[in-house]
Amino acid sequence: MHDDEPPEQPIQPPQPKGRRGAGTAGGILVALGLAAAKFKTLLALLFSFKWLYLAPKLLLSVGSMFLSVLVYASFIGGWQIAVIFVAMITVHELGHYVTWRNFGVKANLPMFIPGLGAFTSAPATGTPAQNVAAALAGPAYGIAAAAVCWAYGYETGQKLWLACAYIGFLVNFFNLVPLPPFDGGAAAAAIDARLWFVGIPLFIAWMVYYGASGFTVIFVLLVAVAAFPRLRALWRGELDPRASGLTTPQRILTGGAYFALALIAMAGAAATHLERASA
Repeated sequence: MHDDEPPEQPIQPPQPKGRRGAGTAGGILVALGLAAAKFKTLLALLFSFKWLYLAPKLLLSVGSMFLSVLVYASFIGGWQIAVIFVAMITVHELGHYVTWRNFGVKANLPMFIPGLGAFTSAPATGTPAQNVAAALAGPAYGIAAAAVCWAYGYETGQKLWLACAYIGFLVNFFNLVPLPPFDGGAAAAAIDARLWFVGIPLFIAWMVYYGASGFTVIFVLLVAVAAFPRLRALWRGELDPRASGLTTPQRILTGGAYFALALIAMAGAAATHLERASA
């Protein structure tokens, strides 16, 4: 053996082809199994009873929202302000929905009545304090949405956003009228249900001031149908179970929040009205 010859390389034993092929086939089978499991999970999720239960409600909620945009666009002043207005109503209703859900109450998605507003229903499983908090959360969210429109309109100088802010403040202020089924009616019931009788002339004066129309008549009839049974029960001395049972501190806190929201909404409506006039 010469010194310049390369050293002999150790001979590697041949790898059995059967084991390598089995490993490859096994990896493919594992990958296919994982894909099938994920696909099965996806199918189970898509075709679960939960989706079948929620899909119609979601479609109905979104569909009623779309119809509301079409209706408001026909008599408010164009599709842009209608879209923003419906968006502010949605934020208002989400205030109710999110608050109830945070309390563990299974509230339904907001439903729109084209031309007449929207509502969020929930089962009567919440406590009186939770119900009042959810009722006031709607105007709080709605006033915040109007404030955002105001800030944007002020920065950009666009009258459209100032008009939307004015409408948002005004609608949320109106919603605080102390009469069922408005949010103000729920707050008034928590403070002292006899405030409902104060809400009757306020509601009538509001309707007279803004004039009669087909939607106004329908709206007044809907409010009357919703309010009359509860007003009659109050007249008979029956307490509303949705608000009775609050402690004195809770009533004081509710009263403070209610009147604060009403003042903020009224001040916002007045300020945006003047700003629109001077712009």
